[in-house]
Amino acid sequence: MPNQHYYSNQPEIAHDRKELKTELRGQTFKFISDAGVFSKSGVDYGSRVLIEAMNFRSNARVLDVGCGYGPIGLSAAKLAAQGHVTMIDINSRAVELAKENAKRNGISNVSILESDLFAAVEGQQFDVILTNPPIRAGKDTVHAVFEKAWSHLAEDGQLWVVIQKKQGAPSAKAKLESLFQEVEEVTKDKGYRIYKAIKHS
Repeated sequence: MPNQHYYSNQPEIAHDRKELKTELRGQTFKFISDAGVFSKSGVDYGSRVLIEAMNFRSNARVLDVGCGYGPIGLSAAKLAAQGHVTMIDINSRAVELAKENAKRNGISNVSILESDLFAAVEGQQFDVILTNPPIRAGKDTVHAVFEKAWSHLAEDGQLWVVIQKKQGAPSAKAKLESLFQEVEEVTKDKGYRIYKAIKHS
């Protein structure tokens, strides 16, 4: 059997497109989701907690790592209306959905790329990196996201992470503290933790 979870490049599961209407940060979005992508039946609780908590300048250069069909990155694009959001995901189906969802919601200040971790943005730096990391891909992958985020952040850049306590929040926080000089738990909600890690020289 092929591996059918969302952290794969080409989901082989049959399509099952759904239209979702949801409110995030006081804005109404219409998303198309599909089988073979993360949280296909609605925006997951962890992403919602991150979207409500995240805070950055309106002209920020933002990267959404593991964008799925787009809720975090497209919400960020509304907040960074004078900036630009780059959205990346290994899952080709998710990338196509995110592009479609950007158009459906009239959001143009985004670039959406298929990328194994940070491969498509090598050499680029960002003011803000957002991630609801792919827990199912394993701890090594999640920690690799944190390590690569550090090298892709500009001076005083911020990494925002949502992670569930039972899915490894304590070890994630320890990993972040080994990389970043400043790590803050911004909020917690129903077992989800939002961490903001800031890069200083």
